[in-house]
This record gives sequence, C-alpha cells and structure tokens, in this order.
Amino acid sequence: MQNTAILLINCPDRKGLVATVSGMLYERGANIIHADQHQDHEAGLFFMRVEWALDGFDVNVFRRQFAPVAAELRMEWRLELSSTVTRMAIFVSQYLHCYADLLYRHKAGELDCEIPLIISNHPGARALAEFHGIPFHQIEIGADGKTGAERRQIELLEGHGIDLIVLARYMQILSSDFVSRFPNRIINVHHSFLPAFVGAKPYHRAFERGVKLIGSTSHYVTEVLDDGPIIEQDVTRISHRDQLEDLIEKGRDLERVVLSRAVRWRLAHRILSYGSKTVVFD
Repeated sequence: MQNTAILLINCPDRKGLVATVSGMLYERGANIIHADQHQDHEAGLFFMRVEWALDGFDVNVFRRQFAPVAAELRMEWRLELSSTVTRMAIFVSQYLHCYADLLYRHKAGELDCEIPLIISNHPGARALAEFHGIPFHQIEIGADGKTGAERRQIELLEGHGIDLIVLARYMQILSSDFVSRFPNRIINVHHSFLPAFVGAKPYHRAFERGVKLIGSTSHYVTEVLDDGPIIEQDVTRISHRDQLEDLIEKGRDLERVVLSRAVRWRLAHRILSYGSKTVVFD
C-alpha cells in the first residue's frame, strides 16, 4: 500500500477553501492522489477529504504551518497517516453472524486494522476468537451491575490502546458514561432501517406491518439509543410469501454488509461526523 496522509476538514463554507488547501499542498511538493469535497448549503458548512503521497513530504512541518491557516478559517481538522494501523475491539453477544463476518474479512485483508481483543457477555463467541488467535474476554453483568462490567471493559480498552469499538450485535445498552469516553469511536449495526422500527424485535414489527422492504443501519453510538449519526444503510425487497424467519435471514445478510462497509470506511478515514449526520467520502 502507498504511504499517504489524509486531511479531513469541516468548516464554515466560503470561497477559496479548495484553492487554499490544494495550494498549500502543491507548494510543499505533495502529490495528491484523491480529493473530494461537499457543501451543506442549509448548514453553511464545507467538508473536504484530501489524500496525498508522502514521498519526500514532511508531515510535521505541514501540521505546524497549516494550523494557523485552519484557525483563521475556523476549521475543525485532523491529519491521519495510512501507515498508522487502527486498533479495533469487537463487542459481541449471542448472534455471531456480523462477528464472524468481520473476523473473516480481517483475515482476508479487507479490513486494515489490528484486533487486540474481543469482549462478550456470552461464552458462545469464544471458539471463533480462539480460531483466529485473538484474546477473548467474557464479561457478564455481575452482582455489581452494569457499572462494574463497564469498568472492566474500559480498563481493557484503554490498556490495549483501542481506537475503534465495533458492536457486532452486542445486545447491551451502553451507559452514557461509557459512550462519552469514546465519542465517534463506537460503531453499531441496527437490524432495522432507522429511524423506522427502533428498539427490540424490529423484524417482528415489520412482519406485522406487512412491509415490502426491510433494511439495516450502521451508525455511531451516542447517548440516545439508536439515534447516532448514520454511516450506511441498505435494503432488500420482501414479498407476501416471506415469513418471519425469511425476514430474519435476509436481514442478517444486510447486517453483515452494512456493518463491514461502515467499518471499512472508518478505517480508511472516509467519514466526517457533524451534528446528527455524516459525510462519507467515496
């Protein structure tokens, strides 16, 4: 893989932003290999992702020189390096289809990350973790309640320097204290096309309504349940011949794809979150 830098920008929209950023990179000899931008006209915001090769390019000098320009233009920005490998933890409960899919994709080289640990509140996920050689930690809700379990989880996450947490059908609601420690660093998959059919048993409710489409949603986790910025969604058609079991089976296929896409885009630094929305650069 090419050694690159990725600059992500979010700021008030104004003329000359693309020229300013690309000009600074050009003046320092950067070879831009990907650039994309988006304007939210209603919010008056500008978003940009630019990636360039690092051959002969001094990233530290650019950081120092870009900082005052960004401050003047009221930019929220971050600079990522493709050589820095994301450390990702997976949380899973009893449903293993998304979990198994992520492990397979990681093994196949589709997900450019390290997985130092897997956390579960059930023993059923242990065998897959051991097969892939990843440390498995079973943390159940004990006598000290969810607070004690989350305290042990946080100790593991911080001790292993985890950058990203993926909830692969982890069927526990995270506390606001837990979520606040990892802003925009927890991705969940919901077995429904949000904001429709939030909460538990969405396929049962969809079946009762006789829907003709079902979907799945991957989103960042916030303190409000199932209300975080949406990263990816997909749907499949349903007919009157489909029974509840058919909806669940088709839904699981969607969940695998939707979650893996969201994770892959996050690992490639293609997502910018603002308010209740995201910009996903393709």
